[in-house]
Amino acid sequence: MSAATAGTSRYTNKIFCAEALTKLRTFPDELIDCIVTSPPYYRQRDYSNHKQIGRERSPQEYVQKLVLVLAEARRVLKSTGTCWLVIGDKYIQGEQLGIPWRLALAMKDDGWVLRSDVIWHKPNAMPSSVKTRPTTDHEYVFFFTKSSTDYYYDADAIREPHVTFTAQSRMRGGRRHFFCRNGTPEAGKNQGNANLHDGRWDQAFHPGGRNKRTVWSIPLSKNRNAHFAVFPESLVETAILGGCPPRGIVLDPFLGTGTTAVVARRSGRRYVGIDCVRQYCQMARRRLAETDSR
Repeated sequence: MSAATAGTSRYTNKIFCAEALTKLRTFPDELIDCIVTSPPYYRQRDYSNHKQIGRERSPQEYVQKLVLVLAEARRVLKSTGTCWLVIGDKYIQGEQLGIPWRLALAMKDDGWVLRSDVIWHKPNAMPSSVKTRPTTDHEYVFFFTKSSTDYYYDADAIREPHVTFTAQSRMRGGRRHFFCRNGTPEAGKNQGNANLHDGRWDQAFHPGGRNKRTVWSIPLSKNRNAHFAVFPESLVETAILGGCPPRGIVLDPFLGTGTTAVVARRSGRRYVGIDCVRQYCQMARRRLAETDSR
């Protein structure tokens, strides 16, 4: 085992039951390849822990605290690293607070590079009795990097099935254009592209599927040990496969019941988890033990 590997092993494949900011300050620079996390949402739940984030007096204070934690996480992230942040909004006295974009813009101001915003659509979102606005069935996933150009991203690992030549196609004329000479419906959009206008649409599409879109329709997940919905494993898997190299290290500074660690392990990556709620740390360790025993 090399000295670098030995040093890394002090932190990897471990769950630290501690306050995130304090623990992150003990980590070396550029240890982590990828961050995947969903911090406690503002005024959503009381974890009965004086170190918790989410019970601040104002949205501004909440955002400031998260920015501090994520700045320390950025320090321990490699220069080629990525960060995937899942965050929902909050209504107080009928007013939407705009928490996700407050946080995203504050992180940009603090030095993060925002590469993409993703809508996580929840097809099984809880029904709502609200009658003064639409029912919320989405949250945000923000994709950040340290660098604007040099970062790890595997587009092929997270491609989606093509829909252009399927029954779901919304293209005018649909599948009839395939292999039809001069079959491109837009007269000007693809003018001059011989492959398309000679009916060779197949050559314009990647064989592995289309590039990942920015709306992810993923149902909420359940955990038999928790009374609330948890981070969907398929959402975490998309972030890890797309943003972390094989055998890389994934950090979740708000680990909760351990979904990020479980998915990292199953995906052939290492993990580092931090959470200040002892009950959740215990749940996460049990889930990892169950994963390892399969």
